[in-house]
Amino acid sequence: MRVLVVEDDGPLADAIARGLRRETFAVDIAEDGQEALDKLSIVDYDLVVLDRNLPVVHGDVVCERMASDGAAARILMLTASADVDQRVEGLMLGADDYLPKPFEMAELVARLRALGRRVNRAVPVLLRWKEDIVMDPARRQAARGDRPLNLTNREFAVLETLMLADGAVVSAETLMERVWDDRLDPFSNAVRVTILTLRRKLGEPPVIATIPGVGYQLT
Repeated sequence: MRVLVVEDDGPLADAIARGLRRETFAVDIAEDGQEALDKLSIVDYDLVVLDRNLPVVHGDVVCERMASDGAAARILMLTASADVDQRVEGLMLGADDYLPKPFEMAELVARLRALGRRVNRAVPVLLRWKEDIVMDPARRQAARGDRPLNLTNREFAVLETLMLADGAVVSAETLMERVWDDRLDPFSNAVRVTILTLRRKLGEPPVIATIPGVGYQLT
């Protein structure tokens, strides 16, 4: 899933991004509210981790703008305040969840995964393809038949994206957007290489088909 972390504390934003990337999320960072709005206008994010007290444009305004624009992304709001009234106010503005600072990364990940299951359509806890491939995103485990799959974070995220597509073709551009975030060079061959290594690990018979000029699908 693609996540936007909006946090003006640079070291904290970097720490959150590193932690989420280890959990196979694709993560972009915005350091102020205006940068967040700019990114939201061009990228279809699944989740937004939104600090409330932001420079340039306040986090409340970002939240309200997303709600008024009908954004599909789920919002988890962060704040240094533990005041219950402020939490209620944040939720009333349109946030889907609220997490006071300081927090444990494990709790942030769990809350984001819970919110992710509410994006667009309900996502099952376990993903299955033809009763052959089974994936548990929360535990970061996947298997084909009785054989566990030892996948890198990128391979895991690509397979998850293909399984969520349920047999529909997924373009290389979509994989770049959902898996790699804005750090990937658009001319990189990272998608093709990852698909090749993922195919090898999945074994026979092949389950990932390349549709020339279109993308990839599970078959």
